[in-house]
Amino acid sequence: MTKSRTADESVKDDKSKKSILPRIFRRKGKNKRGPDGDIIAEKEILFDLESRYMSKRGLAEAYPVIKKSFSGRNRSSRVGRLNLSVLERPRIKGFDRGQEYRIFVGTWNVAGKSPNIGLDLQDFLQVGGYSDIYVLGFQEIVPLNAGNVLVMEDNEPAAKWLALISQALNEPRDEVDDSNVSIYYKESRSTSGHLSQKSSFKVLSKNYGVDNPLVKTCNCEVEACGVGRRTRKPREFVDSGCSGSSEECYSMSRHASYEVRNNGKYCLIASKQMVGIFLAVWVRSELVQHIGHLRMASVGRGIMGCLGNKGCIAMSMSLHRTSFCFVCSHLTSGEKEGDELKRNADVAEILKSTQFPTICKTPDSQIPEKILDHDRVIWLGDLNYRISLSYHDARTLLEVNDWDALLDKDQLMTEREAGRVFDGWKEGKIYFAPTYKYWHNSDAYAGEMTKSKRKRRTPAWCDRILWYGNGIEQLQYIRGESRFSDHRPVCAVFKARVDNSNNGRHRKRCSSVGAGIPLDEVMPQRHSFFEY
Repeated sequence: MTKSRTADESVKDDKSKKSILPRIFRRKGKNKRGPDGDIIAEKEILFDLESRYMSKRGLAEAYPVIKKSFSGRNRSSRVGRLNLSVLERPRIKGFDRGQEYRIFVGTWNVAGKSPNIGLDLQDFLQVGGYSDIYVLGFQEIVPLNAGNVLVMEDNEPAAKWLALISQALNEPRDEVDDSNVSIYYKESRSTSGHLSQKSSFKVLSKNYGVDNPLVKTCNCEVEACGVGRRTRKPREFVDSGCSGSSEECYSMSRHASYEVRNNGKYCLIASKQMVGIFLAVWVRSELVQHIGHLRMASVGRGIMGCLGNKGCIAMSMSLHRTSFCFVCSHLTSGEKEGDELKRNADVAEILKSTQFPTICKTPDSQIPEKILDHDRVIWLGDLNYRISLSYHDARTLLEVNDWDALLDKDQLMTEREAGRVFDGWKEGKIYFAPTYKYWHNSDAYAGEMTKSKRKRRTPAWCDRILWYGNGIEQLQYIRGESRFSDHRPVCAVFKARVDNSNNGRHRKRCSSVGAGIPLDEVMPQRHSFFEY
């Protein structure tokens, strides 16, 4: 039993404890008797120190920034400064990540025919095969006559297509009878009576979510900080201590308070018509909060080289922090020798003239303004490139299904390989029959049904889908078999990688705005090897 000690003995013991470490290293191989009469083994002390050191070393290896800070504590007087370089190499799980999304792309020249009530698009849209984004481009949704080209375009077919697409995406066919297909007529009426064609198209677009103001604004600050714009309430931004400008805080609050109008699985974020060209983009409702910088542009290449019977509609957007551009085009027709050069000129002019407006207010922003500036680009449409063979030779190869021989004479492939058009673009391998031109409501090509050489058309792969940029992979490239038009629809499914990490060019925005993320959750705490 240890006896109680006096105050002088306690002071002496404290001094002995403070001097024990220097004496350990000066007197190797010896033991030290403690004040209580017990022998203190140097090996036990060294083992204890080593264990503590190794535990701290493991922490330093997990966070290299801490190790660097510690190694420099004797070289700099700014020991207490927090090292922000951890934002460049985030170690917290979930902050350095990318994500892949499936994108369905479909193009269809509908030969100027307005859709009927019973037209079922579920097979065409492969609704059973899940996709996150649907990009649908149509050509000749109205007849390309002088009235539509020079006077006023007919908006009624566009409204009908929107209604049919919405039903196919959001309502299973076995739960809907044909009477519900008349949604177009129901939603285009008001208490004052039937609306005009243009008004009905705007009403449907608004109801399906196209007027969502969020997707048309800059979301750099929000995405840089990893904050969903609709999952938070304005009050939360106030409570989180937004330290940015009042304009930034208001913008984020406005983003947080807005809700998606559409209640379906898919929401329409963009639709535009230019005479017969029509582009509509739908996304899963949960993704809308991550879309920004939505802009539309169009280029006419028709009559006199500027009217809209030919040309393109292009849409630009950012998903998380990756930019996308979708281009729907209808190029110059004709199968005479040299017509392919006119189509090449159309593509060159579209790439040159398409200019998206600047809406991003973030300093040093790299939001693209031209088509090729985007991270991922998909071009779809009736490109009208033909097969450089006579009708008789093409028919002979078709009868034996020698598609490789036909593709060797495909103008688009020939022009691409020569570097005269779509240089650097990619197209999937074609394993389907030519998509043009079919006899009305038939599986026979038009040339088989007429003896007139003037009306005869050599079968060709007019309808195509190409892509440009890295981080995108084509999973499927097929055609549909609907007899609705003299063209068969063509669709492709892509897997696109999207950057949704929080490091990169918007780092400073995250630290200035705050975005309600506690700083101690973003970066590891500073530790000292001498703190036990």
